[in-house]
Amino acid sequence: MEKVWLKSYPPDVPAEISIADLPSLVALFERSCAAYAGKTAFISMGKAITYRQLDEESRAFAGWLQSLGVEKGERVALMMPNLLQYPVALFGALRAGCAVVNCNPLYTPRELEHQLKDSGATIIVIVENFAHTLEQVISHTAIRHVVVTPMGEMLGAAKGMLVNFVVRYVKKLVPAWRLPGAIGLQTALAAGRQYGFKPVPLGHDDLAFLQYTGGTTGVSKGAMLTHGNITANVVQAHTWIASAIRSPHEMILTALPLYHIFALTANCLVFMMAGASNLLIVNPRDIAGLIKEWGKYPVTAATGVNTLFNALVNHPDFAKLDFSPLHTTLAGGMAVQAPVAERWRQVTGVPLLQAYGLTETSPAATINPIGMKTFNGAIGLPICSTEVSIRDDVGHAVPLTQVGEICIRGPQVMTGYWQRPEETADVFHADGFLRTGDMGYMDAEGYVFLVDRKKDMILVSGFNVYPNEVEEAVATHPGIIDVAAIGVADEHSGEAVKIFVVRKDPALTEKALIKHCRTVLTGYKVPKHVEFRDDLPRTNVGKILRRALKEGN
Repeated sequence: MEKVWLKSYPPDVPAEISIADLPSLVALFERSCAAYAGKTAFISMGKAITYRQLDEESRAFAGWLQSLGVEKGERVALMMPNLLQYPVALFGALRAGCAVVNCNPLYTPRELEHQLKDSGATIIVIVENFAHTLEQVISHTAIRHVVVTPMGEMLGAAKGMLVNFVVRYVKKLVPAWRLPGAIGLQTALAAGRQYGFKPVPLGHDDLAFLQYTGGTTGVSKGAMLTHGNITANVVQAHTWIASAIRSPHEMILTALPLYHIFALTANCLVFMMAGASNLLIVNPRDIAGLIKEWGKYPVTAATGVNTLFNALVNHPDFAKLDFSPLHTTLAGGMAVQAPVAERWRQVTGVPLLQAYGLTETSPAATINPIGMKTFNGAIGLPICSTEVSIRDDVGHAVPLTQVGEICIRGPQVMTGYWQRPEETADVFHADGFLRTGDMGYMDAEGYVFLVDRKKDMILVSGFNVYPNEVEEAVATHPGIIDVAAIGVADEHSGEAVKIFVVRKDPALTEKALIKHCRTVLTGYKVPKHVEFRDDLPRTNVGKILRRALKEGN
C-alpha cells in the first residue's frame, strides 16, 4: 500500500522506529530511574516521590511478590485512582514478571467478578474505599493475596492520617469491609525489602497487560498487550512529540485515570521516558479542585477527552490560570468538537491536538503533528511504523476521501483477546490489519478523519447519519454545554435523530434549538427529538455513554 501520509510528516519525525535496545517496559523504566534519579516522578495530593524513590519502592513491591512465589506471567490486579500507590504497584508487578490487570475502582461487584475471573488474577492491590466491592466477589475468583491501601498511605504520617480521617469519617467514603488475610501496602513493601528482589528476564513477547475493553458491547474482553506492544507505542509517541519536549522541565497533568490505556501510555510511560514529573489528579470530576491543583504547578502538557476540556473552559476559574508554561495539549478517547477546540485555544493560547487509538493499539495509532497551530478536524497522521487502511465491509481498501472502516497494522497492535480465539479472529483481517469498528476516511495528504463508531451510525430513510457530526453542529449553539445524539425508532423513516442536551442558557427551547440545527445540518440529519438534562452518563474517562441513553429510550 502507498503510505501517502509520509509526505506530511514533520522533517524531524522518522518513518520507522526501533525498540531493539529496549527489551521490555522494565528496561525502559529502569533506564529512566537511573537517568533522572533525583527528579520528581509523581505528585499526588501535594506529596512528591522521585524517580529514585519510585525505583526503590517498586523494587520492594516486586520483592514481596517474589516472596509469595509468583511465576512469570501471573496476573496482578490493580484497583485504585491516581494515587502514588499506583506507579509503585504497577512497576513492581512488571519487574516481578507479572502481567497487570487494571480495574476501574467504580466497577460494580458483577463487573469486578467478571474481570478477576476472566483474567485469573491471583493478587490484587485495592484502595480501601472499594474493598467492600471485592469482599462481595472474592470467593468466586482466584485471588489469593490482597493488599488494601488507604488513600493517604503514601503521603507521610501526619498528612496521611489527616487524609484517611477525612475520607473515612468526614466524607464517609469507606464502607465497612472484611477481607481476612489482607495486608497494607507498607507491610508488603517492608516484607519485600527484607526478602530482596531478583531481576526477571523479559522480552518483547512477554505479556505486560491484560487491558480490558470498556464492555460497551457484549462481554468485556482482555486485550493482550505485550512488553513489545507497549514499548513500541511509548517510543512511537515519544518520537512524535520529541520536538516539543523540554527536558528536564516537563510536567504532565494527568487527570485521566492511569488504569485507562490512554493515560497509562501517554502520561505515565511516554513522559516517564522524558524524565517528566507527573501531576496526578485523584478526582477529575471535581473540576474546581482540578483547576486549583493545576494552579499550584507549572504544567507544560496535558491530556484529556473532549468532555474534560469542555468542562474546563466553561469553568469561570480556568481562564485565571497561568498558561505560559503550557506547550502541548493532546485530546483522544472521543471525537473533539471544533467549538471546544477553538475555545481551548482562545483561553490557553495552545492548540488542542487530536489523536486517535484504542485499547487494542496500546493505544496511539494516529496523532496530529506536534507543531500544528490550529484545529484541523483530523485525528492525525499514522504515527511511525504504523499503517492505516480504510476498508469496506468485505475488507477491500477504498479510495482516498471515501468513508470506510479504519483498520490498523503496527507493532503496537495487541496479540489478541485473552482466551477468546474466535473473537480475536473476528477483529483481524488476513493481512494482520485490526478492524477498529470506527468509520473514517483519509485525505490526499494522509490525514485520517473520524466519522463515527460503526455501531452508532443512525439510518434515516436510507441515509447514514453520524452522531459526531450532529453533536458538533449542535455544540455550535452558544447556549449549549454538552450534547449527545442517538438514533430512535421512527415509523416513517426507520430511525430518527434524538439529542440529549445540557443547557448553559436555561431559556433555550426545543424549538429554538431545532431551528438552529436546520441552519447547519441537512434536513434528514436535523434532530426530531430533543431532551434537556442536567447531566449526561459517562464512562470513567468522561466519554458520553450513548449506549446508556439508548437503553433509556
